[in-house]
Amino acid sequence: MGFYLDSEFSTALGKYANLLDSLAEAPIGDIDTRRKNGAVLTQALFQGHTFPADVIFQNFATRGADHEEVQLRWYRKADSNPGSAILYIHGGGLICHDISRYDLVLAQYVAASGVPLLSVNYRKAPEFPYPTPIDDCYRGLVWLFQNAQELSIDPTRIGVMGDSAGGGLAAALTIMARDKKGPSLARQLLLYPMLDDRTVTPDPQLLPFITWTYEDNLTGWTAYLGNQVGSPSVSPHAAPARLQDAQDLPPAFIDVGELDIFRDEDMQYARLLTDAGVSTELHVRPGVIHSWELFAPDISISQRAFADRVRVMQEI
Repeated sequence: MGFYLDSEFSTALGKYANLLDSLAEAPIGDIDTRRKNGAVLTQALFQGHTFPADVIFQNFATRGADHEEVQLRWYRKADSNPGSAILYIHGGGLICHDISRYDLVLAQYVAASGVPLLSVNYRKAPEFPYPTPIDDCYRGLVWLFQNAQELSIDPTRIGVMGDSAGGGLAAALTIMARDKKGPSLARQLLLYPMLDDRTVTPDPQLLPFITWTYEDNLTGWTAYLGNQVGSPSVSPHAAPARLQDAQDLPPAFIDVGELDIFRDEDMQYARLLTDAGVSTELHVRPGVIHSWELFAPDISISQRAFADRVRVMQEI
């Protein structure tokens, strides 16, 4: 029978058909057009949504490995004292977006879960290729641990979470923290994570559905890794799918759409984790694409996914 879109999602996606058709075509390597398209799309997706009244945020900063400032944003419910916290790393294909574009998304997670989030405005490729983005995230994680008492956080109850490229960076961060014998993490929540620089060969079954394309993926990974992309020398700190030994990583939650080009690499990563004895909850959502819930947050499959994510956040 083949793949097909979830019926509710298909209806919701139809509202954006004209917008998606109007986005400029971006050949491989065209980062500027992808950034412009991403800005137009995210503005349309979040337009009309209300920031939760009971969530506030504060701006902080840390220093990167090169001593340049890295912005941090702390989201929490007013007058709350939850004990746990999560470092959140936003998506954007390693080349797009900043923390301000994710204000609404993160505030909704905080409002529903009561768990505060610290977002890292990591620097983007190609201006800042590997290892700067993951190093920025690591510095943000260290900052969160160092300031745990001031933020009323239990340092044994800190997790990491991210979507798309941010999910890949979150996975890489757990590996880096283990390898450096750095902060000990309680959980990793990976939302359709971008894990493997070798995912560049089109799957004909997915081509009719995808929005984040194989050309996009090659562009993002090449911006990040340069001429090392696809080579045997790529570190799991850059592309977590290159990991050989997953022992001693924190329990994982992985959520991906069935019609996402990251589906197979995410399923394989879940298997890598479970083979190493890492408790892993994996969801492959039928009939939906990459970042589907941003297009259709109110449909049934999005609500189920959101509830699962909030549940796991509250378990930390």
